[in-house]
Amino acid sequence: ASSDTTCSIEATRSSAVCSCPNAPCGRCTYISTDHSHALHPYSSMTNPLPVYPIKSASGVHLHLEDGRSVIDGMSSWWAAVHGYAHPVLDAAIRTQLGQMSHVMFGGLTHRPASELVGRLVELTPEELTKVFLCDSGSVSVEVAMKMAVQYHYTMGHPSRTR
Repeated sequence: ASSDTTCSIEATRSSAVCSCPNAPCGRCTYISTDHSHALHPYSSMTNPLPVYPIKSASGVHLHLEDGRSVIDGMSSWWAAVHGYAHPVLDAAIRTQLGQMSHVMFGGLTHRPASELVGRLVELTPEELTKVFLCDSGSVSVEVAMKMAVQYHYTMGHPSRTR
């Protein structure tokens, strides 16, 4: 598939049409697939908003496939608070990926998780001695709600659910 910079895809609410000389090019193919199959947050399933294809990101900038750059004013919903392609964070990720990318925490543990838990306990008030690790804010809220229900059940109040 070509990565022709003259590629021009028009993504509207109802279709994604490739008008490049090498149609369909790789960029148009992925945008068309995205348009046909991806459900994006805060968008309609039946009348989706157009998307902006990102080629790369660095610092606060998102670099679009068409060559333009925009500032990511939302800082990505999923935590780009230090910017994209941050050298220290990228190096830490590469190091960790060389050892293990992910290990579920159900009945297992590993040094990086244990060290993080220890640091978090040191940072919190003395009475907070337990940490639950999860991958997003929504999961943390769900777990907190389940833990509250479990607490009441354990304390002998199984009907208390609020």
